[in-house]
Amino acid sequence: MRTVATTAGTGLFPGATEALVPTPDGEIFVRMVGRGAPLLLLHGYPQTSAMWHRMTPQLADRYTVVAADLRGYGRSLKPPSAPDHATMTKRASAADMVAAMAALGHERFLVGSHDRGARVAHRMALDHPERVRAVAMLDIAPTREMYAHATSAFAQTYWHWYWLTQPAPFPERLIAADPRFFWLKCCGWGSAGLAPFHWVALDEYLERYADPDVIRCACEDYRAAWTTDIAHDDADGGRRIACPLLVNWGADGAIERFFDALALWRSRAETVEGAALAGGHYLAEEAPALVAAAWLPFFERAPA
Repeated sequence: MRTVATTAGTGLFPGATEALVPTPDGEIFVRMVGRGAPLLLLHGYPQTSAMWHRMTPQLADRYTVVAADLRGYGRSLKPPSAPDHATMTKRASAADMVAAMAALGHERFLVGSHDRGARVAHRMALDHPERVRAVAMLDIAPTREMYAHATSAFAQTYWHWYWLTQPAPFPERLIAADPRFFWLKCCGWGSAGLAPFHWVALDEYLERYADPDVIRCACEDYRAAWTTDIAHDDADGGRRIACPLLVNWGADGAIERFFDALALWRSRAETVEGAALAGGHYLAEEAPALVAAAWLPFFERAPA
């Protein structure tokens, strides 16, 4: 592990250690703070681990929080593209996180997740059930079912789910022409606009997303989602997540409008609980107290 920085009393993560953790495919960037049982936090698109800055103060008194940048995002490894998009599948990203946590001495852990990170958590719980004690997810339904049940109204709202899957380098070139404009428009579509984002976190999102390799990997993430990731889901047959699953979503968001999240997750997991929370897509930044109030009792009940 290469320690990058330790932040004492300033910045988004006071007292946190930043490090690059080796894994078989490359280094994963993490922010670590707190004490207690390990809790891995996985961010969404097109963000970084900075999205958890309002959550960690409420978690770090009880848990050793490890907030990681997913492969392809932030300061983590940027794998080369592959014809089948395999290098950006949720399976590959889940394997990174299991390896990184093991390198940090955490063989079994809790997972809190949002958006793309929650899709990684879904695959991690299936591929590595012995490692995952419980999973909490924010604002997603299962990928396969979201594509299968999509309506024109959903496609209009989640247009990037389809546009980013177009063959390379079409979306990559257009985004790279003005990545700041794209990010702000893509992430400002929700009910709260850009209000959930602290300016320091927003600066990090915009800086990291301007990297052409991040743009490329993010497109590959979505291409993988509707091809190889779904093939992995289909190959599971009737196998379901065995660990406890908590699902929360924004009452003002697309999941509430277009899907029955609990019903869909109950078809993919053995034990599911959850509810809508007041807010939009970016709940961890918009309504951190509500998320913490849902997560903390759930994690406390998790099996050892």
